[in-house]
Amino acid sequence: MQTRNDTLLWMYEHMALSRYYEERIKAAYMIGKTPLFNMANGPLPGEMHLSNGQEPCAVGVCAHLGPEDFVSAGHRPHHVAIAKGVDLPAMTAEIFGRSTGLSGGQGGHMHLFDPAVNFTCSGIIAQGMGPAVGAALAFRMRGEPHVAVAYVGEAAVNQGAWHEAMNLAAVWKLPFICIVEDNGWGVSVSKAASTAVPRNDVRVAGYGMPGVHIADNDTLAIHAAAGEAVARARAGEGPTLIEIETFRLEGHFMGDVETYRPEGEKEGLFARDEIPRFRAMLIERGIADEATISSIEQGGRARVDDAFDHALASPEPMAGEAFATVFAESEEL
Repeated sequence: MQTRNDTLLWMYEHMALSRYYEERIKAAYMIGKTPLFNMANGPLPGEMHLSNGQEPCAVGVCAHLGPEDFVSAGHRPHHVAIAKGVDLPAMTAEIFGRSTGLSGGQGGHMHLFDPAVNFTCSGIIAQGMGPAVGAALAFRMRGEPHVAVAYVGEAAVNQGAWHEAMNLAAVWKLPFICIVEDNGWGVSVSKAASTAVPRNDVRVAGYGMPGVHIADNDTLAIHAAAGEAVARARAGEGPTLIEIETFRLEGHFMGDVETYRPEGEKEGLFARDEIPRFRAMLIERGIADEATISSIEQGGRARVDDAFDHALASPEPMAGEAFATVFAESEEL
């Protein structure tokens, strides 16, 4: 089935928006961390995991989803959150630890939660599998035609939580989709050194569910495979795994010197960046001209800049607020 032009433009818009968002985050994160890197310094202390290069994994799937569908992401979540429609100013405020953030500035970038669009994420590897399968079960029990999607990295499939969730999703034939973002590296350990099978779309045959492999970070192929998986799930035909060969254009975290990568690998990945390829495809097919593409990009930058202005103008939480959402008040205490 041919992808509609408006969907193609939506996917490019959100890929470009996500890339610019990460560029703004990167610039803000590095303030105070040079020349000697110390992740405790600057306006964004702590670890920061950027999703540059993995944007196709988000837009190709989320183009088929609505706000009622559930999505859980991992510790590299910004591209998925943006494609799912998470409130951008509130998300940015959350990352900066401000009171107007999604969780009042108490969660940070690895713990984004927006119930308005049923999005969540976690810094614990494979931790989103259980909540996503639980959401799929809830949809089934309530007779709702929604689907649940869990994003994990290729290293997460070696976690017990992943296997347990996959087994239950298959046994109960739930409307669940697992997206494996295979960027080749679990922190600094290659997939070949950590996983007994080269492709996890083959591995899921052990759970009696279909698996699909997408090569070369191909946005259109991701969109097509996700469309079939979502249709299967909504029709009550059970779960699907889609493993995507994608590319991490930054380190595992900001400050990662990436000495584990083979010489020349990083340069080769930039040459295969999907965003300029997708942009060129839109123009070559006559779907958009340079002026339209430029307008889309400028609109996305304006949205991101406005979100950053909102976040930086927002107050930090009061110290006492740290207890308000952690401990329930009780007269017995």
